Amino acid sequence: MALSVKQQLIAESKSRFRVVLAGRRGGKTFLAMREVCRFASKPNSIVWMLANSRQQIKSLVWTKLKKKLSKLNWILSTNESELSIILKNNSLICLKSAEQGDNLRGESLDFVCIDEFCDIDLDEIFHQIIRPALSDKKGHALFTGTPKAGNQAARDLYDNHLTKKNWASFSYSTAEGGFVDEEEIEQARQDLSPKVFSQEYLANWENFAGVIFGDFGSHNIREVRKPGPNEPILVGMDFNVTPMSVVLGRQIPNGVEIYDEIYLENSNTTEIISEIRSRYPANPIVVFPDPAGVQRKSSAGGNTDIKLLEIAGFQTRYHRQHPLVRDRINSGNSLFFLREDGSTRFYIDPSCKKTIACLKNWAYKPDTMTPDKNSGFDHGCDALTYMLQFLYPINKTVAASAPQRFGHSLAK
Repeated sequence: MALSVKQQLIAESKSRFRVVLAGRRGGKTFLAMREVCRFASKPNSIVWMLANSRQQIKSLVWTKLKKKLSKLNWILSTNESELSIILKNNSLICLKSAEQGDNLRGESLDFVCIDEFCDIDLDEIFHQIIRPALSDKKGHALFTGTPKAGNQAARDLYDNHLTKKNWASFSYSTAEGGFVDEEEIEQARQDLSPKVFSQEYLANWENFAGVIFGDFGSHNIREVRKPGPNEPILVGMDFNVTPMSVVLGRQIPNGVEIYDEIYLENSNTTEIISEIRSRYPANPIVVFPDPAGVQRKSSAGGNTDIKLLEIAGFQTRYHRQHPLVRDRINSGNSLFFLREDGSTRFYIDPSCKKTIACLKNWAYKPDTMTPDKNSGFDHGCDALTYMLQFLYPINKTVAASAPQRFGHSLAK
């Protein structure tokens, strides 16, 4: 697949600093990899691609980049532990993580691509570390991402082209990216709340200020049938000592309904397992836990929280990479909103009073888009959205496309 018109415009721009906002699955990673290779094709260059976490950039870029460069026969050597590649023209490509912080200092860079820049502390990572590293070589920078409501630093970066020389900003929707067909985009429009669709697929800045789940309301609250004695039960779980938080429900056509909740103070995973089994002794249990439970231990015995669930006979389903809070929030609002035909994709029984209170009251900190983790309303929301985001992710997996040509060659 060739570059779209919008992507070609970005690739041809001569501006030193380029900021790109694109809809989900809009080809940002392909464009970023293309630019990384273009700048690395100049001999003796040092080129970085940086993301929010090492796991994120390794899973999204590392394998694809190695395959592409191998087919081009550009690679001299690779370092798996460092996520670095030395090319035959003595250029160095490194994949970096914002988690490295001050360890990013000291390098002199010819080019850097910062992926999902709206999720990164731009003041610390770009202004204090990366920008000075570009100075002596007058290196270039490319920022790619999807808008994040309330991130004023990211918005200011996007607006730099209005007042500063050598800056250019671009925006294109998922449809304009050319990697997702019209039918899927229209389906997303039906599935997502208007604000979420506008932000995630149209790449528009949206304001979600105030209550986090603004799309949740009385239309989501109705009596929900209790499970039969052998009916599978879906469980969303937040590992927290006070309270251990659990919501229980089932899938319905294109959505979820919740009929029970469990909140235990000063508790642990073993106790929550016992409570679930006392209420539902014979039902198959499928748990959608906090992925942090892979390492976390809340009880004696040496087993992790997720291992305890599996020993108890519960099936566990979770992402190996911790989902972004933003993605979980967007998945929730996309199920909660009231459609034009009066339907919704989420229902909760009125007996689940604590979870309803969490959904109604969890809010952002004043004048920020940072969720308030001190109010206590986050625990029930976390438990629920681990389930919702796994079942109905905003960022859907799509079939891999055939390898594409970058359109430039390795200089020696």
